Amino acid sequence: MLNILQVFWQFFVLGWVSFGGPAAHIGYFEKTFVQKLKWIDEHAYARLISLSQFLPGPGSSQIGFAIGLKKAGIIGGFAAFVAFTLPSFFILYLLSTSQPTQDMSWITNVIYGLKLFAVAVVADASINMYRAFCKERGTALICMTTAVVLLLIPSIYSQMALLVVAAIIGMLLRKTEMPTTLTKSGSRIGYVSLTIFIALFLGLPLIAGSSIGMSIFADFFYSGSLVFGGGHVVLPMLQQTIGETMSTDQFLMGYAAAQAIPGPMFSLSAFLGAELFENAPLMGALIATIAIFLPGFLLVLSFNNAWESLAAKPRVAGAVWGINAAVVGLLVSALYQPVFTSAVSSAVDMAVVIVGLGALRIVKAPILVVISGFIAFGLIIGA
Repeated sequence: MLNILQVFWQFFVLGWVSFGGPAAHIGYFEKTFVQKLKWIDEHAYARLISLSQFLPGPGSSQIGFAIGLKKAGIIGGFAAFVAFTLPSFFILYLLSTSQPTQDMSWITNVIYGLKLFAVAVVADASINMYRAFCKERGTALICMTTAVVLLLIPSIYSQMALLVVAAIIGMLLRKTEMPTTLTKSGSRIGYVSLTIFIALFLGLPLIAGSSIGMSIFADFFYSGSLVFGGGHVVLPMLQQTIGETMSTDQFLMGYAAAQAIPGPMFSLSAFLGAELFENAPLMGALIATIAIFLPGFLLVLSFNNAWESLAAKPRVAGAVWGINAAVVGLLVSALYQPVFTSAVSSAVDMAVVIVGLGALRIVKAPILVVISGFIAFGLIIGA
């Protein structure tokens, strides 16, 4: 029980401050669970990242779910999900169901400061991951190439292509086993969760029209099942799925809000679910949120242990070697777009980011102290 409470608390705190999208979340998780708490080592964390890149669903939330799973079992995994998602769910649900009349400019100022904080966190994570996974000329070249291509051709297709190419290069060039602590009994595919996923995927069309709640569940479950690449990629899928039942203005307002708040982008489902189920908005928000996250979590349960076991095999370890380097390049490209470009707009902003990065890397200041400093800066500048 103590482990479950620890998982819930750590992810709940991160859920309130994790601005910047999936790339930034990887940085927050790396700093908190690898460096600070040491719940997972850097090699296991890298394998979780590579697994999340190949499964549909919310990549950073899948990583968080897997960390909770390792720390406190399946209840710990769901505790991590609930805690990390609850703040953004709460904010987006309130946005959908209320009409604020008071001056809320202070919230904008706080977000401004925290977005600058996200720049410092992603920069810090990029440096740490580069040092950990780009020690050789080959990995450094993979990292650089990935970052350059994604900056010039930013799309989910180029991202997936680069990951595949990096995996092939790794399989051909490197065949060394990666460290693992798994036993044979822990390397099996989770057939129960995989069966549930397949049954829902095939069976939902048969019952989707039975009620509005079931229709919402089916629409969001399919969106979560078919979206690769994280939160931003879910936009066109959801727009195509529910676009005719909601005005464009409503949809884009929810999407913009989901980008401006902390936590996973998939929490957009809370806003959309509440809008779609007007007679019971809380029920709609819960159904949509559970449905869109569920496929990714079922697949993590299915392949998490099997993936780590496979990652210990020489050729697969080589593929992971290449993928890890490519993911660092992905993080570097994300450091510029969208993290840097959406936050830094002046020399003063850049100076504050440098100070924050120095506080994290040189002074080793507690992260809550650094966060408080960025919030104070946002409030003072916006005053």
